[in-house]
Amino acid sequence: MKGFVPTPPSIVDHMVAKLFGKKFPSPKDTLLDPGCGKGAFIEGIIRWCEKNDRELPRITGIDSDPKHIAVAREKFSEFPSIQIRNEDFLLYVPEKFKFIIGNPPYVPITGLTDQEKNVYRTLFQSATGRFDLYFLFFEQALNCLEKGGKLVFITPEKYLSVKSASQLRIILSGYSINEIDLVHEQSFGNLVTYPAITTITHRKSDAPTAIIFRDGQKKSVQLPRDGTSAFPALYGKPKEKAGYCTLSDLCLRISCGVATGADAVYVHKRNKIASNLKKYAFQTITGRDLSFNSSKVQSDLEMIVPYEANGKLIPENQLGALKTFLLMPENLARLLKRTCAAKKPWYAFHENPPLNQILQRKILCKDITDTPFFRIDYSGEIVPGHSVYYIIPKNPEHLETLHDYLNSHEVRLWLESNCQHAANGFLRLQSTILKQIPVPFSILENDWLLSQKFPHLHAPENSVEIAG
Repeated sequence: MKGFVPTPPSIVDHMVAKLFGKKFPSPKDTLLDPGCGKGAFIEGIIRWCEKNDRELPRITGIDSDPKHIAVAREKFSEFPSIQIRNEDFLLYVPEKFKFIIGNPPYVPITGLTDQEKNVYRTLFQSATGRFDLYFLFFEQALNCLEKGGKLVFITPEKYLSVKSASQLRIILSGYSINEIDLVHEQSFGNLVTYPAITTITHRKSDAPTAIIFRDGQKKSVQLPRDGTSAFPALYGKPKEKAGYCTLSDLCLRISCGVATGADAVYVHKRNKIASNLKKYAFQTITGRDLSFNSSKVQSDLEMIVPYEANGKLIPENQLGALKTFLLMPENLARLLKRTCAAKKPWYAFHENPPLNQILQRKILCKDITDTPFFRIDYSGEIVPGHSVYYIIPKNPEHLETLHDYLNSHEVRLWLESNCQHAANGFLRLQSTILKQIPVPFSILENDWLLSQKFPHLHAPENSVEIAG
């Protein structure tokens, strides 16, 4: 199955315990594992029933991969109450189940064909914007859940906040979301997905949702029902008063750094890049190169960039020595493995880098950090890597003022209340969050541009405080 990720037994057992809770299943109850793979969750249910001296419910596993089906059927051939079907769950005619458990495939829209995207947009309310396949599994599974039935899914937590999942959040608002358990981000080993185990009952309820954070803290929250992000409910919402604009209002660009999709090909130490490739090389920096204890922005890395200043890909017949380098067997194999290679020229990056915007003085920050901090690239010559965010003010004179403000205690409190929280107190910064940082007009009070766009902010009595 596309996007299949095996679930560790410890996570499986944790989820099965949530699924059954204090209400033990009977042999007449029906249970569904959509996208069952080789049967990890079915094995977990067998373990639970044996431990609690209970008979198995009637279990149906569905998967579209014939190889997984063959393994699962062989594994459970001695269990008459277990049925394994070789079907596409998203094209499956829903029937009702009392229990549903699973780890749906995580496939971003870039991993789908145009035909798949068109079919899914026709069939699913949640297939909007840059949707992920697991949104659709959520929706289809809920269609299969009988009244009073219970569902437990493990998915990336981003469905709680991203704009593309707004329709999914509206669908979920019609159910009782009992609990969201934000489990450790390395629950799947090196695959960092910021997973969330969501437990849902098919009934309408105004009861709050129990949240278990990665640091072990717990609280009950009332999730929004209008499709807006759940993060303010989870992490706290800042007080909104007059006197502030957003960082986005002041900036030409707030963006994640350049994602080549093959850093092993394009990013090297400065002294390892051949002289005939130097004209394509730009100083780059990773999140590791930024230090809270130093204001310096430097590294010994350079990024080979096959793009013109306007962000257009250099034609293949004009690459010269770079083409020879990229066609080396090891490099070419890595380039062709990238998802973007299916739709873009074989040597293109995931997204075209707007060099004429990037190559100027800018503010930088790490994508994941325990303490948010910001640094200035005074040289204007750095092309940030994908683990760094860059911020370019519309007015270059704002650079140091914004930098100092972004490093303030006030902004740190705001980010701690609005960013995704990982384990051990780490925060995940994202462009959607950075753009919303409130900036007091008072620090830019003489700026003509702001006075035109936000004339009401001139009033001296306007003030605001941001809640921590």
